[in-house]
Amino acid sequence: MTTVPPLPRAARFATFMFFALNGFGMGMWVVHIPNVERATGISHSTLGALLLVLGGAAFTGMQVAGPLVDRLGQRRLVPSAGVLMGLALCGPGFANSWWTLGLALALFGFGNGAIDVGMNAHAVVVERAYPRPIMAAFHAMWSIGGAIAAVIGAATLGAGVPTGVTLSATGLLCVLLSLLSARFLMEPSDAPAPETPADAAPVRRRTPGRVVWLLGGLALALMLSEGVANDWAALHMEKVLGTSASTAALAYGAFAVAMTTGRFLTDRVAAWAGPAAIVRYGAALAAVGLTTAAAAPWVPLSLVGWALFGLGLSGGVPQLFTAAGNLDTRASGALMARVVGLGYVGLLAGPALIGGLTHWLPLNVTFAVPVVLCVLAALCAGVLSPEPEPAEEPVCS
Repeated sequence: MTTVPPLPRAARFATFMFFALNGFGMGMWVVHIPNVERATGISHSTLGALLLVLGGAAFTGMQVAGPLVDRLGQRRLVPSAGVLMGLALCGPGFANSWWTLGLALALFGFGNGAIDVGMNAHAVVVERAYPRPIMAAFHAMWSIGGAIAAVIGAATLGAGVPTGVTLSATGLLCVLLSLLSARFLMEPSDAPAPETPADAAPVRRRTPGRVVWLLGGLALALMLSEGVANDWAALHMEKVLGTSASTAALAYGAFAVAMTTGRFLTDRVAAWAGPAAIVRYGAALAAVGLTTAAAAPWVPLSLVGWALFGLGLSGGVPQLFTAAGNLDTRASGALMARVVGLGYVGLLAGPALIGGLTHWLPLNVTFAVPVVLCVLAALCAGVLSPEPEPAEEPVCS
């Protein structure tokens, strides 16, 4: 077994922490949204508009952070983004009007987008120093952070702790741990560049500018599908199958648990089967799972479908982010910002798209959209595989 040097091991632990902190911070904001809405006296429609501000600011933060991480380096950008996200998280808890909340969410969204790109770019650097894939486990830690936030947030809300105190404590924790971890981060020069095996057939270098958009399109398709599950899984169970609210919550629970478990297992499978296979067969499994969930007349079978959907989607996005970061090590952050940004657009657009289609179609029928996108992702997974020199550059296979 290859021994991993101390720096990559420490950097891996620090990256785990950043992913968990990001998931924890976002989770704490989400569970306190109803309190913030009441404190500011805004309507549901105003809150919806402000959440779009948060999403737009996050996308902007991603595009700004991408080139900056290449220019400033991992040790500067990633902790700085963590500090910004932590400080901005304090704001929503003290907002008292729509415009103060909007400003707080714009800052929080920008910081969240910046750390999203920064920590993923750093994860690619750390993975280069390892003899096996490790990216999917980082994304699993984001889910773990969100789950911890749900538990702690429920406890603080039940105890009557003021929202401003809880969010400020969470934000200051993010600031402190971001600063403490900065010295353990790696720069691209600390890790070996991606290598081609000596016995591999000669391959043709694809133009990064074209491939990165293909990877971004795949990320958009898979994360749009994930967004549909986040917002519509429970409603599907309640409205289509007629379950109680408590039973309906099991649909998202099955999806989330399967996705988190799958991310912890993906790295081992990717080491054996390769990233293209993870995307191809995972997306195909996701399509089968969502079709089952949408068409099932029984609750247990629908829950199995949602679990298969989560398991199928679990490993694809980490492979796409790794591929983007390795296209050109000199512009890893900028390339990754495009892929992460397009994926984030899909995550936001999915729930809204399904909501719009429900004006004309039954909810379970609208799930045909993410099913088709998963099928297309499975067909186009070949973009992650190098092709022999004589071959034409494929888009889908």
